[in-house]
Amino acid sequence: MVSIARKNLFQDLPRFIVAQAGIMFAVGLVTIQMGLLNGFTRSSSLLTDSSTADIWVASQELRYLDLTLPIPYERLEQARNVNGVEQAEALITQGSVWRYGISQIAPIRIVGFDPEGELFQPEPLIEGSWAELNNPYAIAIDRLDLTTLDVTGLGDTSEIGSFRTDVVAITSGIRSIVSSPFVFTSLNNATAFLNSPVAAPVSDPPVPPELQPESLITFVLVKARPDENLQQLKRRLEVALPDVMALTQDELADLTQDYWRQSTGVGFILGLGAVVGIIVGTVVVGQILYSSVSDHLREFGTLKAMGSSDWFIYRIILEQALWMAVLGYLPGMALCLGVGAWTLEAQAVQILIGPTTAVGVFVVTVAMCSGAAVFAIQKVTRLDPAVVFKSS
Repeated sequence: MVSIARKNLFQDLPRFIVAQAGIMFAVGLVTIQMGLLNGFTRSSSLLTDSSTADIWVASQELRYLDLTLPIPYERLEQARNVNGVEQAEALITQGSVWRYGISQIAPIRIVGFDPEGELFQPEPLIEGSWAELNNPYAIAIDRLDLTTLDVTGLGDTSEIGSFRTDVVAITSGIRSIVSSPFVFTSLNNATAFLNSPVAAPVSDPPVPPELQPESLITFVLVKARPDENLQQLKRRLEVALPDVMALTQDELADLTQDYWRQSTGVGFILGLGAVVGIIVGTVVVGQILYSSVSDHLREFGTLKAMGSSDWFIYRIILEQALWMAVLGYLPGMALCLGVGAWTLEAQAVQILIGPTTAVGVFVVTVAMCSGAAVFAIQKVTRLDPAVVFKSS
């Protein structure tokens, strides 16, 4: 049986190559679409990956990571006084406008944090140091956003509001598909930028003031004491701090990812692309197998005339389909992994292909080829063994 299946499969190499190209296309389309969906949702909560906090405290109106209302800075000190809290730091994240060139603007997302803190440290940092962000109006941006923001490197200046900025550090690969370019800075600088009027740059800007209890921040990052029950600590924080919501880091990431996956059309569009790939692959494989069976009807008729069961012949066709699935899947998946590595390096667009995705695509490929084999099997089912005795 093995020899018959392989003989039929490799007998017509051009046809075999066309079939494998179709399967590779289907595998590639399904894998990249699912990988993009996984990478897209993972990218939506990218900032949480830069934090070692156990709990994020935010406004009660929080919907997801990038959509919430500010809370007073005094919530930070209040959180530090809650039993079970080992450490707490403030974080500011809010959209603003980057000004460059002559009347050119670009959207940005300012991320203010404590450069000397421990609960939020964006990595990797490839140039400069976080300590320099304590300098007035000093910022860090990602190397992939240099062109977008019209920056050549360290030492360049631009404008946010009415203040000139100095690029003192550069990160690598910290870019979210769903967010504007991140601009990292200190809490004081972030507050100054966000409260600055959109006007001509100030020639001699004042030193950014220290945050006051009524100053606005976005999150309080909390590190729990060892062996502390996080759910109980969340409840204590929500009781001690008025009008706040406390979420573990995983809960905030899941909330954000679920929003982008379910409340937008992204998941539907990428899923639709995967379905198209499956349909195309099934049609191509079905046509190839059907043609192969038609070309070997006399051989199958001979087997039937010799007393071979229908199941024996079905197994030959199914084995051909399985060989096509495996031989199409391996190069298709290798190509997807190569494309994923290139997009991550070039554009920080993550095509996330984990073991679960790879195994799932393999199962889909086998099911696709096996389903296509059903069409070819139908022709053998109706085959009259007497066909072998008919003249050409």
